[in-house]
Amino acid sequence: MPERKAPLPPFGVMAEFDDAEHLVDAVKRARNAGFRRLDAYTPFPVADLTEALGIQDNRVPWLTLAGGVMGAATGFGLQVWSNLDYPIPVGGRPLVALPATLLITFELTVLGAVLSAILGMLVLNRLPRLHHPVFGVPDFHLASSDKFFLVILGEDARFDEAARFLGDLAPVRVVGVPQTEGPE
Repeated sequence: MPERKAPLPPFGVMAEFDDAEHLVDAVKRARNAGFRRLDAYTPFPVADLTEALGIQDNRVPWLTLAGGVMGAATGFGLQVWSNLDYPIPVGGRPLVALPATLLITFELTVLGAVLSAILGMLVLNRLPRLHHPVFGVPDFHLASSDKFFLVILGEDARFDEAARFLGDLAPVRVVGVPQTEGPE
């Protein structure tokens, strides 16, 4: 007899809005009402939405700085090591001349910073994510053209009140988002 899996908790409740102003207002009202686990989907960047959602994550700039410093140290260190380990004295010049090492050091600084920024962004955003529960919501594909969506996640402490609260914000519609295990 096959094992029955316990039902998955809901991913969240989603409200659809026609314009960005209503979405930002809805996010602010949800935050003021005590909802903390929110997410929003828009077809273009919306001013004030990041602030309204309370997103304060600034790890990517620090990862970029760390990657740049590591790239610079690697570039400079490799040149110093190779010049000291395999010396080629030419015309009485010093073995480690700073102007001669700047080009490679700069290039590896940029390479390290760019790679760490891209990889950090992908890892922190859990990308590539080929399946997400909101993809199953009817008309969610419109988030890439002209609709705006707000989701109160199922892990929010006040989730039981979410559907009623979103309905009071006068959205186009409110739908539940079931948790999914991904495509089979």
